[in-house]
Amino acid sequence: MSMSMQIMPSWPISRRLREILERDLVKNTILGIIVLNAIVLGLGTSSIVSERVGPLLDIIDWIVVVAFTVEIVAKLIAYGPSFFRSPWNIFDLVIVIASHFPQSDGVKALRGLRVIRALRLLSIVPQMQSVVRALLDALPGMAAVMVLLSIVYYVFAVITTVLYGDTFPQWFGSLGASLYTLFQIMTLESWSMGIVRPVMEEHPRAWIVFVPFIVMTAFAVLNLFIGLLVNTMQAAVEAEAEREADALRETLDAQTAQITALTEEVRRLAERGGRHG
Repeated sequence: MSMSMQIMPSWPISRRLREILERDLVKNTILGIIVLNAIVLGLGTSSIVSERVGPLLDIIDWIVVVAFTVEIVAKLIAYGPSFFRSPWNIFDLVIVIASHFPQSDGVKALRGLRVIRALRLLSIVPQMQSVVRALLDALPGMAAVMVLLSIVYYVFAVITTVLYGDTFPQWFGSLGASLYTLFQIMTLESWSMGIVRPVMEEHPRAWIVFVPFIVMTAFAVLNLFIGLLVNTMQAAVEAEAEREADALRETLDAQTAQITALTEEVRRLAERGGRHG
């Protein structure tokens, strides 16, 4: 984890702890503990597993809490006020503090949020970083698609409420009910036998409404989302490749400049030696 070097403690122990915390072995160990914590929390939700190995899970959970506490204390000493500049650090601190409270219902729910620490795995897997970056870059385009989808939903919800609200009030009796039913149809979950065919028994031409809705939402909009993600991911990969190429070019330019300077220095020394000789 990179920290700003400003307002960092200059004590020898702080510098030493920073060096230790920045080591790959330590980072991988912490991430391994995070994964172990997530697994233990998942196993703890099973009543069968809890009955059989509940005490063992409690011991592992205690060890994990101790490890998290040591990590947080070490970071506080190593980074000082800079520790609080990272939202992840603040989140970890809150979770560790909550881990030491009695397991009341509210605190227990907060302790369960420690599984979110597994998301820190994203920071060490380049492929995951590319996917996350693509998702974030695609958000503006997704917002436009969501607006379009909302308009389509609203139009068809009004149409179905007016046309089928009296006949099938359980599905289209209100605007909210129509929106929920159309969402079920869009997901293609029991849309034909469960909803559309019963409606068509009373309204034979209802397919004129439902088929265009399914085509526009389940297929067209989904393809738009996929297209946005593919384009942004490709752009992110190309941008990363360009950054790496620029960094390599800068390194080569710096090395070339150093070689040129050394060559010039050798030439001057040779000329000076020739004059003295």
